[in-house]
Amino acid sequence: MINANLASPRQDLIYMLVFSAVILTMPLWLQPFGAAYPGLLQKFMIFGILAIGYNLLFGLTGYLSFGHAAFLGIGSYAAVWSFKLLSMNVIPAIIFGTVMSGLFAVVVGYVCLRRAGIYFAILTLAFAQMAYNLAYSVLTPITNGETGLQLSQQDPRILDRMFGIEATSSLPFPNLFGITSAGFYGFYICAAVMIIVFFIALRIFRSSFGLKLRAIKSNQTRMSYTGYNTRPFLMTTFVISGMYAGLAGSLMAVTDPLAGAERMQWTASGEVVLMTILGGAGTLIGPLLGAGIIKYFENIFSAFNENMLMDAFSFLPDWMAEGVAAFLGLFVGDGWHLTLGLVFMLIVIFLPGGMMEGLQRIWKLIRHGRHKRDHQSKSQQASAEEA
Repeated sequence: MINANLASPRQDLIYMLVFSAVILTMPLWLQPFGAAYPGLLQKFMIFGILAIGYNLLFGLTGYLSFGHAAFLGIGSYAAVWSFKLLSMNVIPAIIFGTVMSGLFAVVVGYVCLRRAGIYFAILTLAFAQMAYNLAYSVLTPITNGETGLQLSQQDPRILDRMFGIEATSSLPFPNLFGITSAGFYGFYICAAVMIIVFFIALRIFRSSFGLKLRAIKSNQTRMSYTGYNTRPFLMTTFVISGMYAGLAGSLMAVTDPLAGAERMQWTASGEVVLMTILGGAGTLIGPLLGAGIIKYFENIFSAFNENMLMDAFSFLPDWMAEGVAAFLGLFVGDGWHLTLGLVFMLIVIFLPGGMMEGLQRIWKLIRHGRHKRDHQSKSQQASAEEA
């Protein structure tokens, strides 16, 4: 495996080419797993972007935030308002949602980064809950409260009308210069954004700025004693991370033009923490793996029911099939959280570095076995030459 911290520019180029190929061919290689439909593929991309941004903060600096759902929700609201006021084109919506989340992150970061550790986490959680309650009840003229912000045919859409794009009898849908953002088109829009933001994250990991962030995580006090003011680095990272979350929220609105306060609940913030830890905090690919695993469990495992399990084990005697289906039913369908909890528990206990640690161990075993075989073959060849 390529260590992104030590890789050369040529290796980074190969890394990006392989990553781009894997992302763009997901509808093909996910087909056997039943996860190749557009809605789930879009979720993989959106929550992957959210996890990448969160990992820049938590994985590199060690600052645990429980308030990233606020930036996710603000990005969604801003994107829908862009569709209502400006244009159904996705580019202004993405820019507007990302910028608004970044501005809110400046305010939150200015207050919260005065503290560290558990106090920082609690402050971010408090801001997220305030944002949720404001969106749900106080700011209803802007957020439409519990109903959620939606599009309507009466929306002004100033830019669209300036360019002669008139409203039709049906409700409009976001598009990229006429290409709808629904279905697989929506996935490829999200995939293109994913590749761009992953490249930015890669450059941050490889830069001196990223090295300073890792130094903060290692020992912030010692770094301060060397003369570095850590506050600007933390503030910059917090804002970038918030903008990633706002970008993910914008893409949610791009693929489904609706914004609701539920996206800002503390459970959404906790979900991205699980994604990052499950995949491997501080790694490039780990948060993507974590996001993919959780969304796969949420959408695939939750869809299994007793009838499907009975069909799967129909080759068994009826009494045995019923027993197996009843037992497995505890872990799928409504019980998918139990399966996820067990997986998360096993990862934390045996692989503290997440899924990436497990993959790295497997890779080391493969390399060790290969070197051992090479050494044995050379020893045999040398013995044969001496004979």
